Amino acid sequence: MTTLKTLKDLYVEQLKDLYSAETQLVQALPKMAAAASDAQLKQGFKRHLDQTKVQVQRLEGLFKDLNEEPGGHTCKAMQGLIAEGEEMIREDAVPAVKDAGLIAAAQRVEHYEIAGYGTVVRYAEVLGLPQHMTQLRTTEQEEKDTDLTLTSAANTINQKAARA
Repeated sequence: MTTLKTLKDLYVEQLKDLYSAETQLVQALPKMAAAASDAQLKQGFKRHLDQTKVQVQRLEGLFKDLNEEPGGHTCKAMQGLIAEGEEMIREDAVPAVKDAGLIAAAQRVEHYEIAGYGTVVRYAEVLGLPQHMTQLRTTEQEEKDTDLTLTSAANTINQKAARA
């Protein structure tokens, strides 16, 4: 664990946390897509996987700009969120009910990411890194959009689950 002496140190540490979170999500999203029974939800997880891969590349660009390495940190919060999602995948449930549970797990992930990106956007602003702010705001907005898409899917899937 590094000593955090400056806001820039904290910024880099938080970027590493997000990088770890995103790389873990790249591994988890295919499993969530495979477990989903609703075609739109399955496709949504696949689209978000593609988007997450781009987000990882964006973060790698920021690390390069900072002359820092992205690795060396594990996001324990994402490990826990993914573990909860994996529990839902293994759950013996009616398909619509499982889909509703997968959405709940995915939205917890999105809310975590929204909070993380919102934080680093503010750090980048204070640190005078406008190009970082732009990149990070793009990702933050993508995470918000994904959350809205999941909410929209939940409106339909939760109704199916209620009738199951």
